[in-house]
Amino acid sequence: MKPYTRSIIELFDGKKRFLIPLYQRQYAWNVGSQIPLLWEDIERIAKRIDEDRLSVVPHFMGAMVIGQIKTFGKQVQAFEIIDGQQRLTTFQIVLAALRDVAEESGSRYASELQKYLLNDGVMEHPEVERFKLWPSLMDRRSFTGIVDPEAEIEDSLPKQRDDGFVKKSVLAHEYLKDAIRNHVAIDNVFDEHRFETIFEALKDGLAIVSIELEGGDDPQTIFETLNSRGVELSPGDLMRNFIFQRAKGMGQVEGSLNVDKLYEEHWLPLDRPFWSQVASRGRQSRARLDWLLTDHLSMNIGSLVSIENLYDSYRRWILNERPFPSVVPELEAISASAKVEERLFEQGKSDPLGDFGRFAHAFDVSTVLPLVLYLATEANLGDRLPEALSILKSYILRRDICRLTTKNYNKLFVGLIPKLREAAGDQIESLFASLSERESDIDRWPDDEEWNIAWMTRDQYSPARQNRLNYLFEIIESELRSDRNEDIEIKSALTIEHIMPRKWQEAWPLPGYEGVDTIDDFDMEYRSMMLRRSKVVDTIGNLTLLTQKLNSSVSNGPYATKMPAIRAHSSLALNRDLNEWSQWDEDAIQQRAEMLFKAARRVWIAPIRQEGFFKDSDSTNDINNGSRSGLPEDGTRCEFTYGGQLYRGVIENGQLVVEGYNTLFGTFSGASRTITRTSRNGWNDWYLDFGDGQKILADSWRKS
Repeated sequence: MKPYTRSIIELFDGKKRFLIPLYQRQYAWNVGSQIPLLWEDIERIAKRIDEDRLSVVPHFMGAMVIGQIKTFGKQVQAFEIIDGQQRLTTFQIVLAALRDVAEESGSRYASELQKYLLNDGVMEHPEVERFKLWPSLMDRRSFTGIVDPEAEIEDSLPKQRDDGFVKKSVLAHEYLKDAIRNHVAIDNVFDEHRFETIFEALKDGLAIVSIELEGGDDPQTIFETLNSRGVELSPGDLMRNFIFQRAKGMGQVEGSLNVDKLYEEHWLPLDRPFWSQVASRGRQSRARLDWLLTDHLSMNIGSLVSIENLYDSYRRWILNERPFPSVVPELEAISASAKVEERLFEQGKSDPLGDFGRFAHAFDVSTVLPLVLYLATEANLGDRLPEALSILKSYILRRDICRLTTKNYNKLFVGLIPKLREAAGDQIESLFASLSERESDIDRWPDDEEWNIAWMTRDQYSPARQNRLNYLFEIIESELRSDRNEDIEIKSALTIEHIMPRKWQEAWPLPGYEGVDTIDDFDMEYRSMMLRRSKVVDTIGNLTLLTQKLNSSVSNGPYATKMPAIRAHSSLALNRDLNEWSQWDEDAIQQRAEMLFKAARRVWIAPIRQEGFFKDSDSTNDINNGSRSGLPEDGTRCEFTYGGQLYRGVIENGQLVVEGYNTLFGTFSGASRTITRTSRNGWNDWYLDFGDGQKILADSWRKS
């Protein structure tokens, strides 16, 4: 590595070319930030030259890293730019702006400046090699138009894809021309002396360190430490440079770098606006490209990858493991993952991968996507891919309905990848068996019995679960349509609606209490009926899909007006089946839940249990709030202190009723989780009072 200090003018003096590889970022300096700062530096040096030329010390403008390219015969000496292309391009735009102002003012400096923009003399490909700087494909048309407005450059870039990049370079050129005009004008008259001081500032007052690489130098390590006053590099930018800089030394053909062909085939598609769009996963929002590369690396190494450490992890994997013989298969692997991930992002309902992307977004399970990438690329499943995706959806959805934790998903799904790679035989059978055999609460696949209990009794509605329930009901709607029904695509925006409203007390009185204004606080029958109703109002049997307009019009209305409106204006099979019930009460809700469960079982398959399978009984008891799970006898008083507050409850009908809560709890853990909003063992929280004046910890009572 040899460093040289050169002025801006000296940098472009002589017959030479600087080539920007296609994998480098497009021109990104803005007239709202970097360009004005550069112009301030130029003006400040020019002023110092004018005031005291002898005191001028070159102002350091940063560094650039270049590597010499072998040239032959009439080819112009060429250098590949490793780092510094933003500065180098801007310096050329400054020189072009100076030349243009000199030309329009009739200054002798116009021809002088032209020498630092264009080569002359004998060249092998003069239409290309005459440009001192040869930009990447994205910037080529706009840049060459600035340096030589009459140039006719042929390239393969569609015009509509170039608009955004043309704008930045053209705006920079126009900004600098206006700035130069204002600086050199005195009373609106061009002043040759003031123009000359600007030229001298570039010649003597502004310097850049040119680092020229030698045989054993690592360009990427140098690149990572020399980005100042630039636009922040994303993980995708760093990975792109890391990959393509390892493809150095491929030479050039007809004035362009050979490595550019690799970029055009494999990375140019990833520079589309589609991949720069921001996507959210959990609480993080990043460009789609960064998510793609994170999933791609996680899939390959079979372990977790943090998006913040994406580049470092990728670099370490490539250098330590050497998984590819060259960058060509490395880029091919990324391209294969990109084709899959694009379908996941597009979420097309008729595409199995698109539908899974919709499912993963609705259920917020992006942690499964590296495994999906593996199944769609490396596993070679062909037309059996939908079968594998169905297994994953069934596993995730059943656990979601049972409200089992998702905290282990990040390790679980990526951990399956190396196991599947090593598995002999059918990959789908291995996936099915691996998920089916899990026994603990953190990764168990609920069977039909467990799933049915949660389906029938567990509260499923909350505002945060709208997307999940929308997906679930849309799939059930498709399943309910028989072969005799028309194949109808749902295009309306549908929302979740409670058939019996959550505020049922206003228009849906309990049987026998119609028209009653006041209720005795000690009316135990009313209390029991109220608790039973409150328990089912958020369950699946009481939920359906409606258009937003119909939802708003009938939301909390009485049964006599709400049900006819739903039947009259909804064509969904979900709502057509409501005709089976003449009244809507707790029994009807249970019956409809059973009907929907039969359809759901056909869609989301159950695991296969082997002989000797053991289910974690304590966690199984906690899957729903309505099941009996060994609670004390009715009438037992219970107490739990948390955060300095005392919570009281009583066992009624085999369930825990807590003061201030409408929900019935089938387990102590369920009550503790609801109160504290943390995951905990409720048997160690609650104390029992059997009326004998003594209180005993629930866990001690259970053991005795």
